[in-house]
Amino acid sequence: EVQFVESGGGLVQAGGSLRLSCAASGFRFDDYYAIGWFRQAPGKQREGVACINCGDGGTHYADSVKGRFTISADNGEMKMYLQMNSLKPEDTAVYYCAADPFKSPLSILPQSPVGSWGQGTQVTVSS
Repeated sequence: EVQFVESGGGLVQAGGSLRLSCAASGFRFDDYYAIGWFRQAPGKQREGVACINCGDGGTHYADSVKGRFTISADNGEMKMYLQMNSLKPEDTAVYYCAADPFKSPLSILPQSPVGSWGQGTQVTVSS
């Protein structure tokens, strides 16, 4: 069974940085899938943050994180990362990773992601 385990979250002051990791078991990142990071803030819907090989096949970021976040993947280690710099209180959310065989655009949540959504990792940014 494919599983994704997110880690690296925590409490950080505004302006700080965090690096999230996503470890995949039973799955290898390759061109057949889009991979991405998503987040869900309290009382809000889950939204796309960044993705690779999604939509038109490129790398895309939500407007709210452009220039601050960087998504990357290490196929050899079967890990995906999200480097988050210049964090803002509005970045506070639970962050999830996922792989999408349909390569949906970032604005559309994967309807049938590979495996199932993990537990996520909590990111809290204090002002």
